[in-house]
Amino acid sequence: MAESGKSSDIVRLVDIRKTYITGELQVPVLKGINATVCRGEFVGFIGTSGSGKSTLLNILGMLDVPTGGQYYLEDIEVSQFSDVEQATIRNLKIGFIFQSFNLFPHLTVEQNIEVPMLYARVPGRIRSKRALDLAKRVGLGHRLGHRPTQLSGGECQRIAIARALSNNPAFILADEPTGNLDEKTSNEIMKLFHELNREQGVTIVMVTHNPSLGPHYDKIIRLRDGRIDNTLFEWEIAAQKKESEAAR
Repeated sequence: MAESGKSSDIVRLVDIRKTYITGELQVPVLKGINATVCRGEFVGFIGTSGSGKSTLLNILGMLDVPTGGQYYLEDIEVSQFSDVEQATIRNLKIGFIFQSFNLFPHLTVEQNIEVPMLYARVPGRIRSKRALDLAKRVGLGHRLGHRPTQLSGGECQRIAIARALSNNPAFILADEPTGNLDEKTSNEIMKLFHELNREQGVTIVMVTHNPSLGPHYDKIIRLRDGRIDNTLFEWEIAAQKKESEAAR
């Protein structure tokens, strides 16, 4: 439940547009995206290659700026901040999870989890305790002294999830987090996301090309050619048909 006097929206995108200019050539990639993510939601942005999802991911992560429109993060329009302020907000408010894990190979599990807290200048004793708590939270409290090369792909992604949670962000932004994992491990990671979302209230935004992940989300925002496409997936049509038949 949203705090009193505070909007339930974590993310609000208003007519987001992005056009890349190369010489005299203008290439519109996002063509007016309107979307919201509420506190505690598990939202999937689904789109094929060329749909604009990577560009939207960069805007959501404050790694790029839109050509037009407004991006509100917890009711604050982010364009009003300087680059330095945006970097600080990005570290504190957004927890990133990448397809390729992006762990530092020379650091231990504990040190990798501590990285965002280090940038946030969290005292060492607090960093260490929170890293242990988060490692336990993702089932890897016994691996604190290991390095990424000593871990499986699924374990690396669990550590990446723990790292993303380290500064208690407003939301988790996951970029194809199961893309490099086998089916069994992918299912385990999705189960962990559900546990974080449903049992602990973590807001999650996942960007993916994989429509089969659709049933996992509270809300699906489908992208096609830089716009939101309200066409239903086959499994959604089948589910609606099943519900309709059951109601008769």
